Amino acid sequence: MAKAMVYTFLAIAFIILLLSPSKWHSRQPIGLHRRLAHRVSFDPLVSRIERWTDEKGSNENITYVPEVEDAQEYFQDDGILNTTLRLVILFPLLDNAPKDGKISVEELGAWITQQAVDRLRYRTDRVMSWNDKNEDGAISFAEYLPHFTPEDIEKNSTGHGDAGWWMEQFKNADVDSSGSLDYNECRDFLHPEDSENEDILRWLSREKMKRMDDDDDGKLNLDEFKKHAYEIYKSYADFENSAALTPTAQEKFADLDIDKDEKLCVEELKPLLSYLHPGELFYAKHFTRYLMREADDNKDGYLTLQEMLNHENIFYNSLYENDDDDDDEYNYDDFHDDL
Repeated sequence: MAKAMVYTFLAIAFIILLLSPSKWHSRQPIGLHRRLAHRVSFDPLVSRIERWTDEKGSNENITYVPEVEDAQEYFQDDGILNTTLRLVILFPLLDNAPKDGKISVEELGAWITQQAVDRLRYRTDRVMSWNDKNEDGAISFAEYLPHFTPEDIEKNSTGHGDAGWWMEQFKNADVDSSGSLDYNECRDFLHPEDSENEDILRWLSREKMKRMDDDDDGKLNLDEFKKHAYEIYKSYADFENSAALTPTAQEKFADLDIDKDEKLCVEELKPLLSYLHPGELFYAKHFTRYLMREADDNKDGYLTLQEMLNHENIFYNSLYENDDDDDDEYNYDDFHDDL
């Protein structure tokens, strides 16, 4: 048991160094496949280890790992995750609609999307448990941001990170105007890029616009669009449209410019928001496409177990690739710093 625990510790240390989701290249879309692999966990076991290291830290003496107690059976004697064994175990769990010995894009997408949903749920649970001081199942503004004084709130300054800036988004998320956020409202507040709340999405578009609007006229001209938005969009569009040409900057700008005033307003920018500020569900969709494209050797639209084993490295890419060359990083849990 002691030997197994040592190997588990080594593996956890290895994973936290290479898998940490807190480092993401947000403005220069270099290596899309690497960002997808690092952003989305295919294996829920890896996610549980990641969460444990996030909560406990990798420097503690490990005597018991309550959320990953089944992990050690999947590690080899050298402390490295046995990815072949994991794929053999996971394959029948994915192959369920129907169970026909192959995995469709729908089955793979449902699996990966569920991992993304679980990730959002975990983060929301963590924030709720930390901040719901009176344990009423909701978080007030004062509970979440206790450092703001009544004077700060009264002043209502809307500069980035000021009390009024936070309060605007808080009110957008507070759909029932109760003055506090229940679980679903808190999730939307924390992860606006994965929200369907129109007020939140409009706020997010406006915040992104501010960072790209060099002349401060409240809109994007073609030059600003090229400089700040187009290449990010193009990196994803090239991937999505492998059989078609991605629109040029001028073509995409004209398509978005509904009123033809040669500038993009906040509403006109919204169709590009998921590209400019992608969330967990966006990454899940693209990671599904990436895995299918890379592992489907006979191009029949399905993955067999053998095809997955032939390409097991891409299902666990984040364990083997480092992103130290990314020099523009942000903390995903504190998305507001990137707006």
